[in-house]
Amino acid sequence: MKAYQQKQLLERIGRDGATVGRQLPEAIEIQGETIDLRAFVFEIKRRETIPPGERDRVETAKRNLRRERVERVDLIENNEVSYEEGQDHVEAIVGIDRALNALDQLDPVDLEAESKRQEAADKKRWTNFLKKALGHEDDNSRNRR
Repeated sequence: MKAYQQKQLLERIGRDGATVGRQLPEAIEIQGETIDLRAFVFEIKRRETIPPGERDRVETAKRNLRRERVERVDLIENNEVSYEEGQDHVEAIVGIDRALNALDQLDPVDLEAESKRQEAADKKRWTNFLKKALGHEDDNSRNRR
């Protein structure tokens, strides 16, 4: 695969809206085993919350999907596949991302904790902005001199 083709495939994977409008794949092969991905995700999404007995199954599926995603991206990054195979991997990766998005949305959101995380991130960004705007150095840059 040529460098520009590899770059093109990796850009498609990293695109923010890569999963928008995409359907879940019917099935996907993960570590030699074919999984009915669409049926699994729809079965889990039908419920409003994940029952305690199913939570382990969902977490295992998410871990396996993430692992498979990393392995497929590595094949493209390390140029271990042809361009055509890379295109197939990109389609599978986008399908995996779509499934992970759907499964992640099932987790209950702790609004208070999320609010605190956002507030802390906002304070950090504001502090960094002020330091740069006022020309103050951070402690690390002073210690390097």
